[in-house]
Amino acid sequence: METFTSTKERRALILQALNESSEVSVTTLSKKLDISEVTIRKDLNELKRRNLLLRVRGGAIRLPEMKLGDDTAIKVKQMFNTKEKRAVGELAATLIKENDTIIIDSGTTTLELAKNLHNFNNLTIITNAINIALELSNYKRFTVILLGGHVRESSTSTVGPIAESTLKLFYCDKLFLGVDSFNIKEGVTTPNIEEANINQTMMAMAKETIAVLDSTKFEKRSFAFIAPVNKIHTVVTDNGIPSEIKSQLKKMDINLFIANVM
Repeated sequence: METFTSTKERRALILQALNESSEVSVTTLSKKLDISEVTIRKDLNELKRRNLLLRVRGGAIRLPEMKLGDDTAIKVKQMFNTKEKRAVGELAATLIKENDTIIIDSGTTTLELAKNLHNFNNLTIITNAINIALELSNYKRFTVILLGGHVRESSTSTVGPIAESTLKLFYCDKLFLGVDSFNIKEGVTTPNIEEANINQTMMAMAKETIAVLDSTKFEKRSFAFIAPVNKIHTVVTDNGIPSEIKSQLKKMDINLFIANVM
């Protein structure tokens, strides 16, 4: 059995187990994760406190709305594939040049990108993500523009006509697009229609669209269509990308950057 030392990773695995089976027991999780039942109970109680599951005698059950394919709250998304997202965000940052004007879309992987801009002194950054704008403010040297509009609680991002009309005032070098679902045939999609609309506007206002995503997002499809894959210029992902997807992107002349995650 493998021991998971990271509390965050262990709790993410518990949520993943719930997503797969809808109910988990303390005993089963203890054996699976090679962790004491006392620790598992503490994890379940903490996840219950965050409203991520329901506690029952001997274990927990999944909340009715908790399903990874849905418009999952960002606080849940942050617990999954953390190593991959960090690696992808760090690699994506290398595609930026000094003095660039960029758009950073909302998302957990794009947040990791925002954490890796220490090598730059002069950037203009537009974002619709409140948490990303706060992260960028820590640098104290960038021009950061936060789009107004209706705030989506699940993603802590702004959407709607106000955000879209403001975005149309700017012409940008690069868009870093957070991707929920990436399918060669069906295109790039997201669970939320308003999110799809502002993503389309972002793409229209940027010279280059760079999709940043961990490899679990491939071969999936969500509710709202953003764009066909051939509208994406560059893909940044991790080494879990399926080999057939790599081949198809190469045939489509889409730049591909792969972060090595052990």
